[in-house]
Amino acid sequence: MNLDDYGVLYGEALSLTRIAVPEATLLYRVAGEVLDMAAAYHSDGFAFLRAGDHVNALAAFAYGLGWLDAGSRLGLLEPAIAHSPEAVDAIIPEQQNIRLDEKTHRYRRMLGAALGGVGTAADEASPLYGGAEEFCSAARSWYADGVKHLTAGDHAAALARLSYGYAWLDAGIRAGLFRITGDRGLFTV
Repeated sequence: MNLDDYGVLYGEALSLTRIAVPEATLLYRVAGEVLDMAAAYHSDGFAFLRAGDHVNALAAFAYGLGWLDAGSRLGLLEPAIAHSPEAVDAIIPEQQNIRLDEKTHRYRRMLGAALGGVGTAADEASPLYGGAEEFCSAARSWYADGVKHLTAGDHAAALARLSYGYAWLDAGIRAGLFRITGDRGLFTV
């Protein structure tokens, strides 16, 4: 799927998404913030695409879909449909290769540092402790997959995976699964 189709898929997924928790609950605010993040990055992605910035469009789409999927996994949003970046085959124009290389390596460093800069916030006896482990595992898995693609020279696939994984970590922080133990500047809080 090319970058335009990825953005359209994102828009369709966003249009179908609803908050799954009752409005009078504490989790409703969290759900709203997660959905707002997903919507903002959809808008940003198309703004980048219209401006011809395919690198930032790819990162925005993957990051926003990560927020959407993480919110669904938390049970805050419905329907629960995964939108992994594996299907995207973004072609980045050759004149943007330097920016793509820089951004991909920067996201690798940032996500690596972010993974080392969080701790589980929930008590071990809480079901949310397992959720934190699952979210951290998802972020680590997407990080590893991104590094694999980066090492193979596929920077676009790497950036999509790193951005998507980063969203899971940020959404986990926003939902209270993690506490920040490192540099707060690495997180969307």
